[in-house]
Amino acid sequence: MKIFYSAGSPYARIVRIALIELGLDATTEKEEVTLRDPASTLLPYNPVGRVPTLRLDDGTVLTESLLIFFHLDTTHGNPPLLPRDGSDNWVTMARMGTAMGLLDGVAVWNRELRRPVHERSPGMQVLELTRATRTLDTLEQAVADGAYQGRMDAARIALGAALGWVERRHRTFDWRKGHPVLAAWHEAIEQTPSFMATLPPIIDY
Repeated sequence: MKIFYSAGSPYARIVRIALIELGLDATTEKEEVTLRDPASTLLPYNPVGRVPTLRLDDGTVLTESLLIFFHLDTTHGNPPLLPRDGSDNWVTMARMGTAMGLLDGVAVWNRELRRPVHERSPGMQVLELTRATRTLDTLEQAVADGAYQGRMDAARIALGAALGWVERRHRTFDWRKGHPVLAAWHEAIEQTPSFMATLPPIIDY
């Protein structure tokens, strides 16, 4: 297999962490690619130009973190990272959905901040701040009640990557304020080898 990724992409980081956790990292070829670049070496494999992109040994190309997770769970005999049969009462999928929703919203907000100041939408920024704060409040209570604990699974990976991305790539938002339980959870998971090996670079806006 070969994974195309960008070091700053939280979506790619989710898959990179999974590869490490499943013991597939050493046998997976890796290529860091540029994004939003008409000359990117990614485009012959994925015309959409997004990461993660996973090329299988038979040439099949998979895109999007969730779909790649579905494939990765067919490569090992351990409990799945993301059960698709309801064997966990859909808990992992539900928790992953909340984590990915947080990430998606903050990513939209972050893209808005990259626009020239006179082109930014104040309304959109307020919307995404409100959405992110509401979701973090829900996650704070969920973690306090015991969610996102135990063995590494898709939900834990997604939440850890989402918070790590906000921490290092969307630093205008102090997500830790008012969320001490979630902050402590994040500090702990960031110390695991798979998270430490995939830390995104820091940006200052």
